[in-house]
Amino acid sequence: MSTLQRIRWSLAAAVLLALLWAALAPLGYASRERVLEFPRGAAVLRGSAAGNDLMPSQVRLTLGVRDVLLLRNRDIVPHVFGQVLVLPAHDFRLPFEQAGNTPFACDVAPGARVLVRVLPEPDPGWGRLRWRLQALLESVRDLPLEGPDD
Repeated sequence: MSTLQRIRWSLAAAVLLALLWAALAPLGYASRERVLEFPRGAAVLRGSAAGNDLMPSQVRLTLGVRDVLLLRNRDIVPHVFGQVLVLPAHDFRLPFEQAGNTPFACDVAPGARVLVRVLPEPDPGWGRLRWRLQALLESVRDLPLEGPDD
């Protein structure tokens, strides 16, 4: 067997082991909270083109992993999320115990609502692997885009 073939087999084995780990390893995070923040100036930017990206139109939670929505108000005015009034410089924890989709009214979200999707905890195997890949794609999609400083 040539050196190139050994390298290919080693890479294939490493990818297979990584996928096996992702499918079977337990899910765990340092915190069960998913932060949803009202940024400073959100009330002023609401309705403008720049304000369309202040709040996502959908938030995904997973039971047993990330099942608490932490509403954090960094603005100088109160904001509404569903039936909750989040005062300036305050946090509010909203726990979820059942899977399902729930729309919440939100004064700064696009379309004035946020859909909270609560998924059941994925079983080991393909479900867990799919969950991990979706979480990876979501975290890459949410990375801030910053240009070089001139």
